Amino acid sequence: MKLARAIHFDESDTRIFHNPARTGEWAISGGFEFSNWGEGDLVGKARQAFANGWLGLETFGRVTFVAVTQVEATEAEALVHGLARHFVDIYGAPSVEAALGTAREEIAHMADLCEDHDPNTLLTVARELTEAGVREQYRAIEAGAADISQIAIHGSLDEG
Repeated sequence: MKLARAIHFDESDTRIFHNPARTGEWAISGGFEFSNWGEGDLVGKARQAFANGWLGLETFGRVTFVAVTQVEATEAEALVHGLARHFVDIYGAPSVEAALGTAREEIAHMADLCEDHDPNTLLTVARELTEAGVREQYRAIEAGAADISQIAIHGSLDEG
């Protein structure tokens, strides 16, 4: 089974997200966080998290890029239980047991996104609000095709 881990190319996530994910932590889309949001909620760093943030499964912070990699079944099951606990602690699920099904669906959704990609493929997410709710689109950047110019901001170090 494949999932994805948070990856950083620079420090920008520490400036654009209220709570940045830690490099290397497992991540999922986390679009459920925005299920009842409206345009009024989309301001500042919250807007950035909505627009293109993956959800880290340890810090529950956000990250712009994730990289596909293998995950052991036991580790994936631990992620399910941690996410179910998050649903209890943050979203008011009645119990971990009651939240396990939804947590499994979230992990399975991420596994489906990663399934057809080679290890080290980068993934991005883009969200928008529609009348039907939150719409997510995903983009894959194959490891061999990745080029720093796809993510870098170029400038000059010369003064003047």
